Amino acid sequence: MGLFNSKSVVYRPVNDINLGPDSTEIYLQANVKAPRMTGILVMIFAWFLESRIFGTLLMYILKRDNLIHKLITDAELEEPPLYVPLHHFEDPMEQEIKCLDSALTPAEKVHVAVNCLPTYSEKALTETKDSFYRWTIMDYYKAYSSGDITPTMVAERFIAAVGESSRMGFFIDYNAGDILRQAKESTLRYQKGEPISVLDGIPVAIKDEIDCLPYPTTGNVKFFYHYSRAAENRGAT
Repeated sequence: MGLFNSKSVVYRPVNDINLGPDSTEIYLQANVKAPRMTGILVMIFAWFLESRIFGTLLMYILKRDNLIHKLITDAELEEPPLYVPLHHFEDPMEQEIKCLDSALTPAEKVHVAVNCLPTYSEKALTETKDSFYRWTIMDYYKAYSSGDITPTMVAERFIAAVGESSRMGFFIDYNAGDILRQAKESTLRYQKGEPISVLDGIPVAIKDEIDCLPYPTTGNVKFFYHYSRAAENRGAT
């Protein structure tokens, strides 16, 4: 145990530390060593890291070189445990709780849950174009139902905005044709007064860890792009 362990840090209680102008305390800063790896090098590194023998040794070396063992793993905390928060806190009362029947369809579950959502804002519809407003689900639903805007209009503006901000990399992947197709189908349903649910036509971003057709699930790792085509949508989508 003492063969590999280096001298650890002892963290004294904050009340015992001199933080004044004449303090001799120094800030411990780890010299993080994280070389940039891409492509085949990442695949080789991942293989070694997942190996039972090499992975354990490699992880220990990485933690040691980055002072994880010294500053965290083997550190001694003389500070007494904090069992209760030092600041006053009040847990707000829940507005409303809805128990969903597992036998309901997804659309029926949304219909029940929508009663827990805040109502739409009349002010949002009359604000100036220059003001910022975070549109809610009910704002979209009310606007779609009244015909003030359509899912197609929203989709076109969204695609244009993504194109203008492509350098920012907000989205890993998107299919403009598929987005417009779904938006047009949603627009027709609203025109007929038959939306699937309150979520119909509302743009939703899916985290790149959940299968969602027609996109690959890469976990934000480029070399997974051609190997992770989803066969079907995950239940969450």
